Amino acid sequence: MVVLAGAGLIVACLVAPAFRIRYRVAARPRRVLAIGAHPDDLELACGATLAKLSDAGHDVRTMVMSNGSQGGDSRVRVTEAAAGSDFMGATAVQVHHFQDTNLSGHGPEMVKAIEEAIEDFRPDVVITHSRNDYHQDHQAVHSATMRAARRHSSILCFESPSSTRQFDPSVFVDIAGYVDVKIHAVGMHRNQKGKPYMSAERVRSLAAFRGSQVKTTYAEGFEPVRLLGSAVGEF
Repeated sequence: MVVLAGAGLIVACLVAPAFRIRYRVAARPRRVLAIGAHPDDLELACGATLAKLSDAGHDVRTMVMSNGSQGGDSRVRVTEAAAGSDFMGATAVQVHHFQDTNLSGHGPEMVKAIEEAIEDFRPDVVITHSRNDYHQDHQAVHSATMRAARRHSSILCFESPSSTRQFDPSVFVDIAGYVDVKIHAVGMHRNQKGKPYMSAERVRSLAAFRGSQVKTTYAEGFEPVRLLGSAVGEF
């Protein structure tokens, strides 16, 4: 399901489920809430992890806090956000319409929206932007998530193309077999085609770099704000 929230109006519409192979069922399915600032952020940052979690039987939901109007056609970008989340296996996506490039001006409203999502979904793990990021919107979403999830036991921060050199992951997800899934999910954002960080080469190179840090082929890295081991489980 896609929920488009903004201007006091919520419109719900169904998205045809993507064909995915459920290769096994998690012994204890977890609930994962991933929160991004712009329509392509989640695919770029943790698309392989979200797809892998979904395929393992965990319940993944996504939130996008803006429609990306300053970086492209907002109508197209909302559709692409829905399609990308659907392809990654998310069971629901909320696309909000807080002002792109000025999300810091919507802090209280974003906190309220994230609090409501957490209360409704009760996720085991919340995943969002790192504070170690140059982009002002990413920093704003990180801050809003920290406030909204202040009582939550497990929060991970992902790596964006605009992450600073201070980004220091200590939690890694082996994404061997999922790099092409991530590349395809990123490629679904055709409205952003041509931007260097959207290229398959960049996506694969970063995954290989993070993989080398943990002696595997490909990985995605995360900074834990705090992490309760039982909240993650196996996938």
